Amino acid sequence: MKRTMAFLLAIVVLLPTASWSEAPPSRTQSSAAKIDLAGAWKAKVQFKSGMLADWKGLQFMYAFNQGGTMTESSNYDGSPPGPPDYGVWRKTWARQFEARYEVWLTKSEKPLEEIAKGGGWLPDGHGILSEKITLSADGKSFKSIIRWDSFDQAGKAVESAIEGTGEGKRMGF
Repeated sequence: MKRTMAFLLAIVVLLPTASWSEAPPSRTQSSAAKIDLAGAWKAKVQFKSGMLADWKGLQFMYAFNQGGTMTESSNYDGSPPGPPDYGVWRKTWARQFEARYEVWLTKSEKPLEEIAKGGGWLPDGHGILSEKITLSADGKSFKSIIRWDSFDQAGKAVESAIEGTGEGKRMGF
């Protein structure tokens, strides 16, 4: 009986204190764990040469997903009409990431007047964007170097190794 009482007393006294020893994570710990690329971003991009150099005010919106997939869309996706870019990303070092994403290129086979009557845009090859991203210490912004390579329908290079720069900010409430 004494053993049973001692055991019950130990459970009543020690159980609550065991849970107290695990303090909830501090704000610093949880925010440090969140410094990652995953999330929604908006960036300004400028290419130095090639067909994308003339696109002034070029902006990208990214969705970097947990697990390493991503989607990118620009304010020029309608010029000519095209889908967003899809790709992958990975961490390469502390606050260093790389992304590789591809886009389908389109062209018009008919004059714009014909397209307005219901014609469409046809495939015109594809482009590959490779980006090296450096995340800020607080995880709220980044700077990047972007490389653009484009290919025609047969897979022949049209433009190669065109470089640009980017600056992004994390989207949030």
